[in-house]
Amino acid sequence: MYKLLKTEGRAKLGEFHTVHGVIKTPVFMNVGTIAAIKGAVSTEDLQGIKTQVELSNTYHLHLRPGDKVVKKLGGLHKFMVWDKPILTDSGGFQVFSLTGLRKIKEEGVYFNSHIDGKKIFMGPEESMQIQSNLASTIAMAFDECPPYPATREYMQNSVDRTTRWLKRCIAEMSRLNSLEDTINKSQMLFGINQGGTYSDIRIEHAKVISDLNLDGYAVGGLAVGETHQEMYRILEDVVPYLPQNKPTYLMGVGTPENILESVDRGVDFFDCVLPARNGRHAHVYTNKGKLNLNNVKYELDERPIAEDCNCPACKTYSRAYIRHLFKAKEMLAMRLCVLHNLYFYNNMMEEIRDALEKGEFKAYKKMRLEGFKENSK
Repeated sequence: MYKLLKTEGRAKLGEFHTVHGVIKTPVFMNVGTIAAIKGAVSTEDLQGIKTQVELSNTYHLHLRPGDKVVKKLGGLHKFMVWDKPILTDSGGFQVFSLTGLRKIKEEGVYFNSHIDGKKIFMGPEESMQIQSNLASTIAMAFDECPPYPATREYMQNSVDRTTRWLKRCIAEMSRLNSLEDTINKSQMLFGINQGGTYSDIRIEHAKVISDLNLDGYAVGGLAVGETHQEMYRILEDVVPYLPQNKPTYLMGVGTPENILESVDRGVDFFDCVLPARNGRHAHVYTNKGKLNLNNVKYELDERPIAEDCNCPACKTYSRAYIRHLFKAKEMLAMRLCVLHNLYFYNNMMEEIRDALEKGEFKAYKKMRLEGFKENSK
């Protein structure tokens, strides 16, 4: 159940009550695709860096170790030792990124595993069954993530199919949640709005899926090649047609700037691989913008990554030391920078919530956006 606590313009402050605890929103979900955060970061680490929600991937876990294996081991929470909410994405995005390896039909998608080439079929029912086996807190509906750019005709047909698939997801989840041996009988379902950069298609789709009274709604199919300005335009157009009293999730986005701009446009759930991926390549976020710790100018720099940061890396180590670890190809380098970046994102979300609570989000956003430009001057 979602509780809208406060608004400032379109921005929302809320609480989402789940069987695995309350999520304070806006929230950034930390991406652990195959039930682990890349960069040698454990779920125990996540407890110490303000993580509220962990996100895992249906497609990858279905292939390895297998969702039936996870179910036999008591579900994803028990398997990875995590007691807070988990969102599983439906596998749609991964399946659709296998261009050349897949065939889309009305019943679902036929594709070849990227691991061993084995033929696999996934449709709405299969995606729901896999996510039910994983026993995540929130499951995502199986949708088609259309290519960018796509013709209007292709987009309309794709969106219509996504709607038909969503109805099948709802029916299948309802069935699965009623079964005796289902681990999480309170699993929630989010629907996904598609339509590329065609505002009218997206708005019509938003109206249709809003009537289905789901637990939450996502805006999918963005951050796939369109400009940031196009993405913001789509959010301005479509978010008003999604229920304000339900979570609004922008999938796969984004940079700290993207998050601030999207919160301002009514989004309150986010996920992105950027903080972990960038951290593994020595790119770290600070309130003054991004740093590349491989740069020679940090060779003798005894300051932490950010002096105003309380993450495990900044409390203990210097830029010079972390740079040395990267140069020596030590795994600890990646670990420290991933921890820092995830903490930075999680902490920024906490600051956003505090600013919304005080009615000062606009001022906070302006201050942060100006600050992020400092290092590029």
